[in-house]
Amino acid sequence: MKRTETICENRLFRRLYRSAKSEVTPLFVLYFRKNGLEKNRLGITTSTKIGNAVQRNRSRRVLREAYRLLEPSIATGYDFILVARTRTATVNMNTVKDMLQAVLERQGAMNR
Repeated sequence: MKRTETICENRLFRRLYRSAKSEVTPLFVLYFRKNGLEKNRLGITTSTKIGNAVQRNRSRRVLREAYRLLEPSIATGYDFILVARTRTATVNMNTVKDMLQAVLERQGAMNR
């Protein structure tokens, strides 16, 4: 992740949940908003409802890799939170990447 930092602070997660736009898909929920910085920030969350630790870790890996592959074409200056859903752990990574790309294009967060 070249132009992206990881969101680790709880206050940033809470602020994004409260004030960011959201887009719900069958595989994940994306919260996003402009941050006014020269870089993007990314947070990934998985709840215990997804399954055991193996399934939660796979969900995080799939979401992180999908974002990493799309990162060069994502505009800078955004905060993103990706919340995994139950089906994320069982689908192909390319499916997640295509869905993430479609959502980001719809919301205008992709470079043209």
